[in-house]
Amino acid sequence: MAEATYILRTMKEDDFNEVHALWMSIHGFGIRSIDDSEENVKRFIRRNPDTSIVACMDGKIVGAILCGQDGRRGCFYHVCVHEDYRKHGIGKAMAMMAMEALKKEGINKVNLVAFTSNELGNGFWKNMGWTFRKDMNYYEFDLNPENVTVFNP
Repeated sequence: MAEATYILRTMKEDDFNEVHALWMSIHGFGIRSIDDSEENVKRFIRRNPDTSIVACMDGKIVGAILCGQDGRRGCFYHVCVHEDYRKHGIGKAMAMMAMEALKKEGINKVNLVAFTSNELGNGFWKNMGWTFRKDMNYYEFDLNPENVTVFNP
């Protein structure tokens, strides 16, 4: 496999259309109707201007990670690499860059959610040394019932 040349940079509001198109191209990816709208993703980026990352290759965005923090913990959302660009270290490099950005902001721990059916993603995080927590349950409460998750076929 030839060495891939990619550029990592901080995600900007203007990246939304290309990042959203990437999300929509990923098999099994879950997109929320309101949280993942253009307005709300741009608001997220404004709130966390230095922690979300994109990977660019061949003149386009081929990877993305939404990353933010609440002053105590960081969280990764929608980590993905286009299927044609996987196995080049892009996902790992994006995660490391996002974690370094969180460290600069004084954040000491990062969380993420991976669907149990996402074998590829779960394997990726385990191989990166992330801890699978068996001692916790994850709960959520929907404040807006119109904010539904739709999974890409």
